[in-house]
Amino acid sequence: MAKKDKADKPDGKKGKDKGDKKKGKKGTAAASTAISVAAHPRAAAAVKRAKGFGGVGGFVLAAYLSHKAGVPDAQTGARALAAGIAGYIVAWACAVTVWRYLVLAEFRAAVESGRMKMQPAPVVAKGEPGSDAGKPGTGTE
Repeated sequence: MAKKDKADKPDGKKGKDKGDKKKGKKGTAAASTAISVAAHPRAAAAVKRAKGFGGVGGFVLAAYLSHKAGVPDAQTGARALAAGIAGYIVAWACAVTVWRYLVLAEFRAAVESGRMKMQPAPVVAKGEPGSDAGKPGTGTE
C-alpha cells in the first residue's frame, strides 16, 4: 500500500499551489444588500441588550429562588449559571423574532412611502465569481 502524503489534495495535487486564490463568500453581492436583523443598527443593539438582561435576569432569579429554598451554595451557583444561560438563549430567540418583524415592517413602510425603491437582485453571468449557475443543486444546470 502506498504511503499517503499529508499534503495530498483530493484532486491529486500536492501541497498548496501559489496560483490558488481565496474565493469570497458565496453571494457576497446579495448579502451586502440583504435585509437582516444584524445589519440594522437599532435591532442589533436591542438584541444585545435583551441577551444581557435575559442572562442576568435568569441568573439572579434562579440564585434568589435557590437561596430562599435553602439549597447548598454550590448547587445554587450551578442552578444560577444554568438559568442564566437559558435566559440568555430565550431572550435572544425572542428578541430576534420580534426584531425580524419590525425590520421588515420598517422596510415595507419605507418602500410604500417612496423613500426606498425595491430593486431586483443583480444578475451574475454564468462563470463569473460568485455565480451559482451550473453548480449542482442550484436548479440552473
